[in-house]
Amino acid sequence: MSEVIKNIAANLDEKVDEFELGNPHLSTRDYKPLPLNAKNFSSFKPIDSDKKLAFVDGGNQSILNAPNFSIQFNRLYFNIFQGCNRVTNEKSIPQKVEFISVATANFQDDEVHFNVSTFSLTDDHSEFLPDSYDLSFNSLDRTIMQGVSRADIGRVATIARRFAEWRLSSKIVESELEYGDMIVMDGILRTSYRNESKYAGESYAAASRKGVFYTGLSKSSTLFTTTGLSLLAALRKFAADNKIEPPWYYYPVAISKSPQHDAAIFICRLRPESERVFRYEIQAKQAEELSKNEFREIFSRLYENSCDVGFPGYPYGLIDADANAKVTGSDVETHRTMLLSELAKIGSWPKLSRYIESTDAHDILDKLKEW
Repeated sequence: MSEVIKNIAANLDEKVDEFELGNPHLSTRDYKPLPLNAKNFSSFKPIDSDKKLAFVDGGNQSILNAPNFSIQFNRLYFNIFQGCNRVTNEKSIPQKVEFISVATANFQDDEVHFNVSTFSLTDDHSEFLPDSYDLSFNSLDRTIMQGVSRADIGRVATIARRFAEWRLSSKIVESELEYGDMIVMDGILRTSYRNESKYAGESYAAASRKGVFYTGLSKSSTLFTTTGLSLLAALRKFAADNKIEPPWYYYPVAISKSPQHDAAIFICRLRPESERVFRYEIQAKQAEELSKNEFREIFSRLYENSCDVGFPGYPYGLIDADANAKVTGSDVETHRTMLLSELAKIGSWPKLSRYIESTDAHDILDKLKEW
């Protein structure tokens, strides 16, 4: 075994090399990549600001799954900070929104269709959930398919959470933020699913009306350069080669030509004590209207919030949002037990269990390993 590990290590060392950096490479025609240019780096210094930053994240986990239905527990969460200091939201927006999404399959016009229904776990959360008529999909809709395969119904059930994140963010902008404040979503600002652009549009319009910066930061990135390197790693090396001291941001990376990705793409390193580099996005129209000083102020605010000693260089607001939005096994088990009990009471469990048995073999094997 040790010899095999040695061979694997040698193979990896040989195949993953320090090639030429290349230029940004985005694999679709929706983008115009731009050559690397040292002039695109901008350094910035921390500044004191009383402006607020709101961070938004969501999580979900399956309660019950079968080929023809999927039930998911969803949780959305947001927080507000000034620098590294938490701010209590004073308006009526709940900090945590929880709901269950139920995707079911039916045969319609000779095709399998999926419909998703949402059920708020608290009455006052329904206004943050997507409209039911936006959650109906042909199973061969290209926006939900996985490659050339029919969409998985479990994945379809999670779309409600994504739409709800956009809707919640627009409510936060309207009720909690003021001119010059920022909202930072977890992830990039690209819309992927049919009808999703409606919810993104609501958020962007709310931010435009209030003068709030609408942004997103991604924990990871799969972008490459034309020589096969990770774009983030390549830019970190490019910065070092050009003696660009952190903190810095790099812009522009590429120009989006897609209406599904209405954003300007940045790469940033927020703290000198951290080697981490992240992809950051600002809604495109806002980015077009900002001056270089305003860009520097935006990144300075992110710098101030990236103060957690356990993960320096990454906004603490997103760490907190991730932790509070995460759906745990105990959360799911509680709702699964209640649902199974109710199905047994109304006599539906024998019928539904036949469908669940079509997909739960892996779960049974996992349980056997535990015994």
